[in-house]
Amino acid sequence: MDEKIAVTSLAALAQPMRLRIFRALVGAGPQGMTPGDLAATLDVPASTLSFHLKGLLVSGLVSQERDGRHLIYRPELAHMNALLSYLTAHCCQGQACELVPATECTTC
Repeated sequence: MDEKIAVTSLAALAQPMRLRIFRALVGAGPQGMTPGDLAATLDVPASTLSFHLKGLLVSGLVSQERDGRHLIYRPELAHMNALLSYLTAHCCQGQACELVPATECTTC
């Protein structure tokens, strides 16, 4: 992943509603969700949801597929994992890191 793509993806997630939408889609997994299901789950108006889904689509974090009359939105898990890898690529000066659960972290 290059820096420009990482910045675009992070910018998309830097808005609270988009982050909530993305997390809901990640929770749904590969089966995805329809806009109606997302709107009901997140208690957000359809027009607001549509605006934010477009931002996530442009960033590459979400994909859209038509299933008959319905649109299905899915998280692009490969893109998400590539972003996480990009963010942690230089962790610990290139050495293998021992991950510490957040509940045990003394600096969190």
